[in-house]
Amino acid sequence: MQDDDVLAEFRASKALLEGHFLLSSGRHSSHYLQCARVLMDPQRAGRLASALAARIPRELRKDIAKVVAPAMGGVIIGHEMGRALGIEAMFVERPSGTFELRRGFALEPGDKVLMVEDVVTTGLSSREAIRCIEEAGGEVIAAAALVDRSTGAVDLGVPFYPLIAINFPTYAPDELPPELASSEAVKPGSRAK
Repeated sequence: MQDDDVLAEFRASKALLEGHFLLSSGRHSSHYLQCARVLMDPQRAGRLASALAARIPRELRKDIAKVVAPAMGGVIIGHEMGRALGIEAMFVERPSGTFELRRGFALEPGDKVLMVEDVVTTGLSSREAIRCIEEAGGEVIAAAALVDRSTGAVDLGVPFYPLIAINFPTYAPDELPPELASSEAVKPGSRAK
């Protein structure tokens, strides 16, 4: 799947939004990729996960024992990556502010894990999820995401494989261009803060 094909999937599902958005990272943007919309069609989600799995080198893919994704945004793509790779998928969540495995999910000591996200902008949640996985005994050997919004700058401490890199500019609250500063920001993501 080429970048144009991936963007076509986002456009077809009305998941590529334009306006003034407050991202989970705290930065602002005039574009937002609503991955929940692009993943709501199981056939589309499966296609995207298969394409993402194909981006991971074969020698690395064969070593992955589990897929772990951060809730909320990573749950669907994490599950679909588990299906694409033929392995179990689970998620970490923040019941009290920090990620933890719950719901009976557990890792065996040394399990080689692929951490999967929907969108990576600053990498903060990804690094927090990786830390949680490691504290639970897993070894994160790679990370993957549908979308890399970091302009290629993110360092997760492991090899990172995005399906597409989209470099829509993002802005700190005190750097807003006039067209964004003159409108109210909308927060369409899953995190209230």
